Amino acid sequence: MDIAGYFIKHKVTSWLVALIMGVGGAIAFLELGRLEDPAFTLKMAMVITPYPGASPEQVEEELTYPLENAIQQLAYVDKITSISSAGLSQITVEVQSTYGAEELPQIWDELRRRINDLRPNLPPGVEEPQIRDDFADVYGIFLMVSGEGYRYRELRDFADYLRRELVLVEGVGKVSLAGVPQEQVHLEISRERMSALGIAPQRLYDLLSRQNVVSDAGKMLVGSESIRLHPTGEFEDVSELERLIISEPGSSRCVYLGDIATVSRGFAEEPSNLYRAQGHPALGLGVSFANHVNVVDVGNAVTARLAELDADRPAGMQVKMFYNQAQEVEESVSGFVLNFVISVAIVIGVLLIFMGLRSGLLIGLVLALTVLGTFIFMRLLDIELQRISLGALVIALGMLVDNAIVIVEGILVGRQRGQSTLQSARDIVQQTKLPLLGATAIAVIAFAPIGLSDDSTGEYCLSLFQVLLISLLLSWVTAITLTPFFASLFFRDQPGQTQETAEHQDPYKGLIFTLYRRLLGSALRHRAMTLVLLVVMLGASVYGFSLVRQAFFPPSNTPMFFIDLWLPKGSDIRYTEQVTAEVDQYVLAQPGVTTVTSTIGQGALRFILTYFPQRIHANYAQLLVRTEEREQIEPLIAELDRYFKQQHPTAQVKLKQLMLGPGSDSKIEARFTGPDPQVLRRLGAEAIAIMRADPVSDAVMHDWRERTKLVRPQFVESQARELGVDKRDLDTLLKMNFSGLNVGLYRDGTRMLPIVARTPDAERLNAATLNDLLVWSSARSTYVPVEQVVSGFVTLWEDPMIMREDRKRTLTVQADPSIISEQTATELFTRLRPQIEAIELPRGYHLEWGGEYESSRDAQKAVFGSLPLGYLAMFLITVLLFDSIKRASIIWATVPLAVIGVTLGFLLTGIPFGFMALLGFLSLSGMLVKNGIVLVDEIGLQIDSGKDAYSALVDAAISRVRPVAMAALTTILGMAPLLTDAFFQSMAVVIMFGLGFATILTLVILPLLYSLTYRIAPPREGAA
Repeated sequence: MDIAGYFIKHKVTSWLVALIMGVGGAIAFLELGRLEDPAFTLKMAMVITPYPGASPEQVEEELTYPLENAIQQLAYVDKITSISSAGLSQITVEVQSTYGAEELPQIWDELRRRINDLRPNLPPGVEEPQIRDDFADVYGIFLMVSGEGYRYRELRDFADYLRRELVLVEGVGKVSLAGVPQEQVHLEISRERMSALGIAPQRLYDLLSRQNVVSDAGKMLVGSESIRLHPTGEFEDVSELERLIISEPGSSRCVYLGDIATVSRGFAEEPSNLYRAQGHPALGLGVSFANHVNVVDVGNAVTARLAELDADRPAGMQVKMFYNQAQEVEESVSGFVLNFVISVAIVIGVLLIFMGLRSGLLIGLVLALTVLGTFIFMRLLDIELQRISLGALVIALGMLVDNAIVIVEGILVGRQRGQSTLQSARDIVQQTKLPLLGATAIAVIAFAPIGLSDDSTGEYCLSLFQVLLISLLLSWVTAITLTPFFASLFFRDQPGQTQETAEHQDPYKGLIFTLYRRLLGSALRHRAMTLVLLVVMLGASVYGFSLVRQAFFPPSNTPMFFIDLWLPKGSDIRYTEQVTAEVDQYVLAQPGVTTVTSTIGQGALRFILTYFPQRIHANYAQLLVRTEEREQIEPLIAELDRYFKQQHPTAQVKLKQLMLGPGSDSKIEARFTGPDPQVLRRLGAEAIAIMRADPVSDAVMHDWRERTKLVRPQFVESQARELGVDKRDLDTLLKMNFSGLNVGLYRDGTRMLPIVARTPDAERLNAATLNDLLVWSSARSTYVPVEQVVSGFVTLWEDPMIMREDRKRTLTVQADPSIISEQTATELFTRLRPQIEAIELPRGYHLEWGGEYESSRDAQKAVFGSLPLGYLAMFLITVLLFDSIKRASIIWATVPLAVIGVTLGFLLTGIPFGFMALLGFLSLSGMLVKNGIVLVDEIGLQIDSGKDAYSALVDAAISRVRPVAMAALTTILGMAPLLTDAFFQSMAVVIMFGLGFATILTLVILPLLYSLTYRIAPPREGAA
């Protein structure tokens, strides 16, 4: 089929295709969704189940264990981790990576059914399990509502107003409030007055629980009307509670609740989560976006709506935006678009210099249309503009011109030999369309392990493969269709020049071709010496690669870092807030710090996909710190490290940067599994000692934390039975006196407020009153001293948390390399691993490695799982192109040459070899094979034309110097802007140095291997 001739002759069709690609691509670009990072699904859910009063061990055995068994029966489950603490079970369920986002709702529904089926078999006292399958929701706009002098109720009311308004903005998916303490109605009951009046506590609790319930009084028929009955008696105001009669029926004295208690509205004393912003108490407000929207447009709409609502903001109250994904995306996309434009300019500039003005403009025009056409398909496939897809376009730029260079080069050579533009275009397209298609397919398949990887890293990088697939295949289409058409416009046939007049013109007489001819001739004459030198270089590079620094994913460019603050286990959340308030004031005072947001009790709302919030811990706080510039982070971290060691030596502090890509909480994790907590703690202590002995180790701790105190009243059952007191009466007494007891519900419009009975502060917050307590005796209908049912109070130590992984008790020792040390986790891990693995493990105990090692291993396993199939397909395509295993093997033998350049590149730059570098290395093989195909195909054509074998070999190599070198040069220089991008810089080093060195060596080594394989000897000096 004469494809080139068709498009040259049918100019209207060609212009129409070009117009559709150009205009349609421009429109598609404007309509593409925009994100900061590609969306990847966190296939996780949490099952949170309260079990009030149960010890961590009881929670583990009676609640967590049966729940885990039920969950484990689901075929979709990959991993189950759990935390069993006093009164609370937290289970995290991870689904196997093979299941997609569209299947998750059905999986979570089945999870709910399994847990609901188990519910009747759980112990009495277990509350309803909460299944949070929105655990992975990302709140791209993270606002903090604060105001000096404002109470939480006033902050909450305004934040709730904002929530109701913002959720109506088009493109907004959900708006959530965080850090709102539970509002309560407090009954501060005087023990002295209650015992003096002889009021039974159970009667009081029963009255409060029954008084304010909603119950149906029915209807009555009056004539033809049915009228609903609705008696009064419900509380309309908190003050009405004080008028509740609590004395026994028939009592001589009428006792009101106000006689023994003070009623007030307030907030829970021990909230589960608190926020601070810029040194003041605050509430968090998170706005998540709907799927497949332009984040920038929706973010701007939210910002505009906030500006409109600012008139309703109470004076002195502030609404500060801690994180605005729309702004981050706009800056990120603008930066990448700038890099892209620079890359395009570099590629076109190279083409103009080395191929002339017309050729450069022609290939530049085809490149622009290919990129715009790629945007059309991205829009159709809902591929957003984000870090990975834009990076893929930059990576593809150099390769997009490869096919067009070969076609233009062929047309130029044909014209120099006297052919018309039409004829030379026909010949070169017919000659190279299948080899170029095969080479393009191989280049695409080289990136296939990314697209076929089924883990979270593969999903994160999926758009890299998708964009390269689209753009490279489109570049082949434009090369054999639009390139000949535009060549016919750019290169007008010169009248009077024929093939006879031009046959003596040598198109390869330039200086570069002459030097290359001499180099190639010398290598072919000294084949043994050349191969020895090559083997030495390969051996040196393989050894040198062992000296290259390793990493998984780099830190983000966002000027932000985190301070994880762990106080001793058992610390009250109110004390944690005090310490956090002191710390955030100090951090705010540091130069370069712009914003400090603190979350206490658990992690913040997930405001970015790669942020992993910590679960519920009263002794935990996290400070999210933003600086003016990214370069200020490391000096600031060094200063804060000194501050914490001097001012808060008992706190365990982890200073960490925001990372790109999926990962784990700590970069180095040693997991010990076994049945006995004491043995696990001993093994953990040994590992901690080894880690702390290394000066680079930082934030060394284990996840079971310190053991905590436990007070155990010694209940004397025989005496208690005589008095009519049981253990529940004692538990209720202790809870009311020291924590507060939920005894009812107060309805206030849309809010349901628990009614909490407790003693006044002077009694409740004083542990010395423990022996003065009075417990109600149902046998004697009076209060008796607690000493009559308790023989004493014993203080013990207990494990505050029991961590499990896949239903086994697991203690995880964690460490990170100090940020100021500039060492990678791999370097530290390499030193620590043999020492920790040397720890003697008792029978039944095991050691596993987690952290960055596990994440990297799993990601590489997923990539390498599809690698053999991909490489087999690439090799088979090469064989089918030439119908020769020998020629295919010659091409593939040049691929390892890339190691020489790659090793040199990393040793010179000092950049760590990360996961993206691994993907770059795999894709590099496709680029080299593509170049090899172009060269070997030309050798075959020259030999088939009747030339002697040696001349055909040399002439073919020389004829392919310009397209091969230009393809490599455009790719290398087009990648240059990515050297400044933290995420892609390691891949840029691989491709730039690897392709550069391998291309030079391939142009020499491939003809040499071809001559050895086919026994093509150079002519003797005398014969020449």
